[in-house]
Amino acid sequence: MSKRAQILLILACSFIIGLPSFANEPNKVKLLVLGIAQDAGYPQLNCYLEHCLPGWKDASKKRLATSLAVIDESSKKIFVLEATPDIKEQFYRLNLVAPNDSYQLGGILLTHAHIGHYTGLMHFGREAAGTKNIPVFAMPRMARFLKTNGPWSQLVKLKNIIIRPITANNTVKLTENIKVTAFKVPHRDEYSETVGYQIEGPHKKVLFIPDIDKWQKWDRDVGKLFHQVDYAFIDGTFFSGSELPGRNMNEIPHPFVIESMKRFQSLPQSDKNKVYFIHFNHSNPLLWQWDKAGVNAKEVVEKAGFHIAQEGLILDL
Repeated sequence: MSKRAQILLILACSFIIGLPSFANEPNKVKLLVLGIAQDAGYPQLNCYLEHCLPGWKDASKKRLATSLAVIDESSKKIFVLEATPDIKEQFYRLNLVAPNDSYQLGGILLTHAHIGHYTGLMHFGREAAGTKNIPVFAMPRMARFLKTNGPWSQLVKLKNIIIRPITANNTVKLTENIKVTAFKVPHRDEYSETVGYQIEGPHKKVLFIPDIDKWQKWDRDVGKLFHQVDYAFIDGTFFSGSELPGRNMNEIPHPFVIESMKRFQSLPQSDKNKVYFIHFNHSNPLLWQWDKAGVNAKEVVEKAGFHIAQEGLILDL
């Protein structure tokens, strides 16, 4: 067996070891983390600095763009949040948990039109899988963008995908066991609005906000939202503002992890324990085991009572 084949086998095994079987659990709904990195994944194009090299040299250290899957054993349907550039590998990992000869893809739910969140749709097209009538849930501007701009419009024309319109603050029943509600968040909306989602299973609720400019720009109290859900996957793109020398951080605003932790430090520990930071840029030390200052960023986050999302994580809903 080649070294590459060995690495791929190890990756597959590590992803599924310890994952619960869905056999004989007719009412189970699970959430599966398929990716945790920012749009461009880790390592990123043209990054050969010290922090990116482990990802180039060791495939097991690679991280995929942020995506979640919700798996309903009762209906045998799967719903995927985001269509990332890494969708091929993510669907392979999903197939290890919920094989596509037993489960149906019930739909893709999009948050916005930045490259890490919708461009994986290209793999449904004529040049690739050539799918038929895959539901894509999208807000009005996002839907219009897909319908009126190539190559995405061809997916609609050929019925590789079917746009399922959604609107903010209106709950959609995906199956008897799964409901979702989209809500607008402030972000760089060049081509579409940006939304987060609340996903509701039979027993638990999840908040998913992979991208937002700054918490203070939002007209909602995110702390109150944490209190209303059981898990919250939130924007952790940058750990601090010093990660990208030479880049104007005002052009790519996100709440730094250290800002979020400070903002949420007064919340009850039970609510802080619901928070999982996700959507990490290649520069974010939460992706590595070290940082340049010698501070273990993961320990800082965990000691403050928060979590760091991990690929392969499964949660009961």
